[in-house]
Amino acid sequence: MTSVEDTRAGAAVDQTYRRLSDALRRGVYQAGSRLPGERDLAVALGVSRSTLRLALSRLAEENKLERSSQRGWFVRRNVVGEPPSTLQSFTEMAHARGLRPESKVLHQRARSATFEEAEQLAIAPASRVLDLQRLRSLDGVPVCVDTSVVALSLAPELAEIDLTDRSLYETLEQICGLRIARSSYTVRAAAADQTTAELLDVPPGDPVLIGEELTYTDAGSPVLAGRMVYRSDAYRFQADLFRPIASG
Repeated sequence: MTSVEDTRAGAAVDQTYRRLSDALRRGVYQAGSRLPGERDLAVALGVSRSTLRLALSRLAEENKLERSSQRGWFVRRNVVGEPPSTLQSFTEMAHARGLRPESKVLHQRARSATFEEAEQLAIAPASRVLDLQRLRSLDGVPVCVDTSVVALSLAPELAEIDLTDRSLYETLEQICGLRIARSSYTVRAAAADQTTAELLDVPPGDPVLIGEELTYTDAGSPVLAGRMVYRSDAYRFQADLFRPIASG
């Protein structure tokens, strides 16, 4: 192939890439949806299948598409996840990625703490806590069932606040005057039970990721015990890991 032909081929790939990127940005192909077959898509774009594949591969490298050897090309679902070593609320994670966060309150009630909760939150047994469960969505797609237990002795205002479509972290900071400083966080894999599967719109038994946290204020007081159940195709956990410096 001559240099002129190389240039033309590269320009065709670039143009195809830009057209597909624009279609993804405008929502022509929805998150999680399957693209038309390569032959049909190449005809629609007026390019060869080899040019199309190079453009599709570039989008896959940018994590905008993913390919199944059996089923074709798919638009990646919107995936949320904390940046390494940064504690963010669900709302902050969504906004950082240009997504619209939504919260539907499944239940919100004040009750007595269990012995385990009292131990976690360093409060007396039977102290009052807020028991909050919400279905969290991104751009209308349900991605997480979020359960939080908050010590009302530290945040009594929460008992009277409707937390639909509100960030709990921001509410604790702005309304209750508590600055969230750190969280002890673990992640494990599990299978979705019937209730969770219905809420997240996945088949029962599908994989989910369960994040459990104990969140502390800047004064070192535990204030919130949380459990987040994410669809496995909608959440990624990141962390910075360091090895100790050997002495001698």
